[in-house]
Amino acid sequence: MQNRFRRQKNGPKPLGDVTDSAEHGSITLAAGKIDLRRWFFIVLGLSLFLIIYFSSAWPDAVDPQGKHFVLTREGKAALGLLVMAVIWWVFEVIPIGVTSITIGVIQALFMIRDAKVAFSDFLDPSVWFILGSLVIGLAFTRTGLAGRAAYKMLTLVGEKTSMIYLGCFTLTAGLTLIMAHTAVAAAVFPILMVVYRLYEKGDRPTRFGKGLFIGMAFTAGAGSIITLLGSARAAVAVGFFRDMVGREISFFELSYYMFPLGAMMVILIWVLILLLLKPERKTLPGLRQRALALAAELGPITRAEISTLVIVFAAVGVMCLRSFIPALEPLNKTALILITTILFFLFRILTLKDLEDIPWNIVLLFGGSMSIGFCLWQTGAAEWVAIEWLGMFTDAHWFIFIMGVALLILVITNFIMNVAAIAITLPVALVMARYLHVAPEIIFFASLVAAGMPFLLLIGTAPNAMAYESRQFSAWEFFLYGIPATVVLVLVLALFVGFVWPLMGMPTTL
Repeated sequence: MQNRFRRQKNGPKPLGDVTDSAEHGSITLAAGKIDLRRWFFIVLGLSLFLIIYFSSAWPDAVDPQGKHFVLTREGKAALGLLVMAVIWWVFEVIPIGVTSITIGVIQALFMIRDAKVAFSDFLDPSVWFILGSLVIGLAFTRTGLAGRAAYKMLTLVGEKTSMIYLGCFTLTAGLTLIMAHTAVAAAVFPILMVVYRLYEKGDRPTRFGKGLFIGMAFTAGAGSIITLLGSARAAVAVGFFRDMVGREISFFELSYYMFPLGAMMVILIWVLILLLLKPERKTLPGLRQRALALAAELGPITRAEISTLVIVFAAVGVMCLRSFIPALEPLNKTALILITTILFFLFRILTLKDLEDIPWNIVLLFGGSMSIGFCLWQTGAAEWVAIEWLGMFTDAHWFIFIMGVALLILVITNFIMNVAAIAITLPVALVMARYLHVAPEIIFFASLVAAGMPFLLLIGTAPNAMAYESRQFSAWEFFLYGIPATVVLVLVLALFVGFVWPLMGMPTTL
């Protein structure tokens, strides 16, 4: 299991003759050939950045109070850089981590932001949280906990591949009720790798593999909206709502409205994955007996496994208690998750060699997403886009306005961290809601739903990127499968905004 987190040698080749190096994540050209498609997207991304950068001044955005928001040169450059980065990320013209490095380089060279600021974002606490989560997944693999959990689950769900899908997705969504979805994805990933090895011994990508890991990413998002413990975005949104509206959204009120929507999305994602990525085999005869035999070979639970569980659940427990015990709230969640990393090495559960198996490409990916997110925020580009978009709905029906807000957040949260998407959009939407006599509660809940499920880009959320490490699909394939999932999300949200939430007692208008 030493290469669970390494890139598989025969993973998907996203662009023509481009091949992906298993050891270094490098992209090389096939001998004697020029990949015209790859170079087309390289040039396209750079050209669009330069066109936007050198374009004449764009018109100001104007909010309902008549306040003007100027799109500065730096803001315009940030939008151009975003366009280039998305093209390079989706079509994988270079490793996704190297595209992230390019984001920092261009900010420095074109003086969009100071180099010290642009590159310091790569060390943002959120990036370190992702690193700590990945190390937890690595510890699960090394100690054998991942295999033990996988075999137990398979003995419960049986031999039908459709039920294996459902078991894996339910496990993922269920854990997000008590853990941050980033940590859940890191813990579940090695379990799914064990499951996949029982389906396909080689490294060849399969429909089952694509569905297993893409479905894991999607259901991690769906489950994370249900409680305040699933992600940081909910706590941020609750804070904005309290400051602007003067009312507290309680833990149980949030779960009351979010549980039916989150549960419905998990089931619909399962159905969608079965339709789009129907496994090559309907059943795996003898799988239950094989899982039982492999579990027996593991023997009694070891001291290393017990130590790993104690360390992880202690950290998760403290992070959960932060939402209920005010005295623990000042404790930083990144510091808490990194304590597990320190303890793994102190107790020799992991060794120095294990650091080589951390997917640094994924860590760099999120460093770049933080950098471009803060760049859009600090240059005012994100606020300009939000006001321009929401300004189109100043005379709209309350339902259209709410869906417009949700659609904006759904789009931008695929490009920047969802906490930033909430911080940028929710305050503007709550101010506009007063003019349209829309209840702030329904704006709050619709925004949280949209921010929790970015299904299009790998940078949208950590589970997306972690699923990519399976090498079962390319970034482009993830984008394509994310389109119908996003359509389903919009339809479900429309159903809840228009009918279900009002029936449950949520106000819609003032």
